[in-house]
Amino acid sequence: MDISINASFLPHDDPEAALAFYRDALGFEVRKDVGHGGMRWITVGPPGQPETSIVLYPPGADPGVTEEEQRVITEMMAKGTFGGILLAAEDVDATFDKLQATGAEVMQEPTDQPYGVRDCAFRDPSGNMIRISNRD
Repeated sequence: MDISINASFLPHDDPEAALAFYRDALGFEVRKDVGHGGMRWITVGPPGQPETSIVLYPPGADPGVTEEEQRVITEMMAKGTFGGILLAAEDVDATFDKLQATGAEVMQEPTDQPYGVRDCAFRDPSGNMIRISNRD
């Protein structure tokens, strides 16, 4: 089989803040920005990797989500336990410094992990955990 990852989904609760983080701080390209009924789905991805994207979506868009589930999702997003993604960079320390300079919320400074990677962590404006490790 020839299967690849096309897109991952992360919730957002503020499209402008999401754009500021993913486009301006991380340097991702905006590939789509679609609105409907007061909601926005924003597709971003790293330059030079057009086949891989992150879809930033409004978590309340699913009509199957109950009000109670929406409340739980909102609480989990606020704690940073609902969504996350692992990115890779050539130089974690330099990437950390650039992101920290944008005012991004630091969760972990660059650290050599016992499982063999050096990584750091931030939270995006919606609370999603963004871990960045050295590219192998």
